[in-house]
Amino acid sequence: MSMNGEYLRVTPRELTRALEDPEWLLDLAEEIQDAQEDDDETTPVEARHFTTHQTWNLLDFLLKRSLFPVDIVYGEQLLPEADDWSYGPPRYVTADRVRLAADALTRMTYDQLIQGVDHSELGAAEVYPQNWDSPASLDWARDLFTPLTEFFRAAASDGHALVIWLD
Repeated sequence: MSMNGEYLRVTPRELTRALEDPEWLLDLAEEIQDAQEDDDETTPVEARHFTTHQTWNLLDFLLKRSLFPVDIVYGEQLLPEADDWSYGPPRYVTADRVRLAADALTRMTYDQLIQGVDHSELGAAEVYPQNWDSPASLDWARDLFTPLTEFFRAAASDGHALVIWLD
């Protein structure tokens, strides 16, 4: 079984409801994920759910190293009263912080993010899933970086918050 980084776009109204009723949010997340799995044509801009698959820990390492202003891998605030959604309860990022993250993501490239990183640092830091045997392994999240940026920009443009969890 693998650990995957998961994101759900929510409106301010949905976030308010989720804060009061986290079980409702879990149902909503599952409903949206199921609907998107049936439609493989959904772009990151249109999507309400996005996954970084197993690259979440690599992205976290790289973003923290670059002093990224928002925790977009784990989320910034714990969803109170929420049950464990696989590897802990979900967390969220407010719409204002999503906008800040989207702006920061838009101003960076993946090449800038990995600049000066040696693949051996990932092994030493025990970055999941610990397959950092060559310099090319740094490219593992490259194909997800642009779609993640597009997803964040779309969420910011729509004034959405994000709920984030590991599954």
